[in-house]
Amino acid sequence: MNPYIPRKAIIRSIRDETPDIKTFRIEFKDGSFSFKPGQFVMVSVLGVGESAISISSHPEDADKFIELSVRKVGNVTGSLFKLKPGSTIGIRGPFGNGWPVDKALGRDLLIVGGGCGQGDLRPIILDVLRHRDRYGRVEVLYGARTPQDLMFRYEHELWASVPEGCLMLTVDGVPPGVEWRHNVGVVTTLFEKTAIKPENGLVFICGPEIMMHFAVKGLTAMGFKGDQIYLSMERRMKCGVGKCGHCQIGGKYVCKDGPVFTYDDLAFEPDRVV
Repeated sequence: MNPYIPRKAIIRSIRDETPDIKTFRIEFKDGSFSFKPGQFVMVSVLGVGESAISISSHPEDADKFIELSVRKVGNVTGSLFKLKPGSTIGIRGPFGNGWPVDKALGRDLLIVGGGCGQGDLRPIILDVLRHRDRYGRVEVLYGARTPQDLMFRYEHELWASVPEGCLMLTVDGVPPGVEWRHNVGVVTTLFEKTAIKPENGLVFICGPEIMMHFAVKGLTAMGFKGDQIYLSMERRMKCGVGKCGHCQIGGKYVCKDGPVFTYDDLAFEPDRVV
């Protein structure tokens, strides 16, 4: 497929995740689709523009549909939110390298998400659920601003039921009258509760850059090395093919060399963000 030409896709259903995040289930008009966990697509709304969106569904479902969990932050996503099931959009991709699933096989996995970054991590969580025997212990740590800002709440019970694993939730604050039985504080306050150790562990992180910065500090203090920490750096991606330069970090293009990098990949870049 030509990476510069969008494929036509139809929105089949729309789910509300949070007050400003929706999940769009789409099907392609011209055949099947394949991707790796952690890859993204360029979504185009006719007459408005394009936006980079991570795929939040499992690759094994891609012959039937893919899901895109979208936060409303600008003109393109705002226009996308106005569309209804049956509407046509354009899709280019998939782009990027994705999470290193092959390196996680047989190892303990710590999955750390913040805010809408959990959409990028959901394919990995779904893979653990479908193929539990491929991984060691798996822990999911997920933080958001408030309980209402947590994505995929309808799946949390399932995530928490994973054998040899757990789900830990935290929020920055709880509005008056809202019931909350989990942690309050930034996601790094959960690190002291994890059973994942550096000896056999890998860490996958996606969220706001400031969260990832402090997550890396906490993890390195726990003994994790830079090549054990993987971060998804989805920032300012405009073309998806390494041509426009908007997403450049030092000598690397996030859309082409990433979006997933080890901390070692980024630690010595002149304008590193973590």
